[in-house]
Amino acid sequence: MGRAVPSSRVLRPASALAGGLALVLAGCGPSSYQYNWNILLDSVIRPDGQILSGIWLTLSISIVSQIIGIVLGVFGALGKMSRIAPIRWIANVYIWFFRGTPLLVQITFIFFGLGVTRIYQWPPINLLGVSIPGSIQAGIFALGLNEGAYMSEIVRAGILSIDPGQLEAAKSLGMTYGKAMRRIILPQAARVIVPPLGNEFNNMLKTTSLLVIISVPELYVTFSRKNASGPTVFHPFELFLAAAVWYLVLTTIWGVIQAYIERRLAKGVAGTPATGGVSLRERLFGGRRPEGAPQGSGGR
Repeated sequence: MGRAVPSSRVLRPASALAGGLALVLAGCGPSSYQYNWNILLDSVIRPDGQILSGIWLTLSISIVSQIIGIVLGVFGALGKMSRIAPIRWIANVYIWFFRGTPLLVQITFIFFGLGVTRIYQWPPINLLGVSIPGSIQAGIFALGLNEGAYMSEIVRAGILSIDPGQLEAAKSLGMTYGKAMRRIILPQAARVIVPPLGNEFNNMLKTTSLLVIISVPELYVTFSRKNASGPTVFHPFELFLAAAVWYLVLTTIWGVIQAYIERRLAKGVAGTPATGGVSLRERLFGGRRPEGAPQGSGGR
């Protein structure tokens, strides 16, 4: 018979929500602002082409940037663990710089800084018949470089979690270092890497909004432009609430996918409970886990 769930744990989210609504309502005084709830409903239920394009661009940038970040993270982790001093030094400087400076500064420097000095001016490129503007290229490049620095530490932690004896055993069988990493170490390290990797992608979906600084028309910029002109001009409450809903939809869908991936990885390891990782409810809303329960990995 299962342990009864304390009523305080059940009531805590509801009371927090009620308290938040009370604070919002308490701050609502007389205002000349004219609400137009059709804007909110249309933006969420019947999104136009501009909103759909912003959603698609947000997803595309997030996926490509995350892939770049994973690749750089693997090389960064291996470089930081290398016995060759120059390689280790380069990896350490890369991680130090991109983890130690604001992403907004990095985006601005990569697009405007490189462009104005003519180091690289980000000309449009055609890929499979699609023209990709320079601002989108620079945004993907900046996000990927930044993500790679964080992924380097995540991948390194995953590699260090594997018994060093396995690498020595692989070498004794005649495997090269690279082959042993690909076939023995990294597949096992994936169990440690995937949970924080999923959290990083969740964060990436929201971080794309920083590309507003270089006018990339992703989801946030799309709603900003709708608020600046057209029939929905100056309706920030409805428009940005709709933007928040769309970000919640994207991150919630990814939360479901991430939970599924973690369950699959947990089932593939002997002695690991099939319910490994955090539950979807805990992933989305938080909450304290029972003692001894497996812990999920946090984001940044």
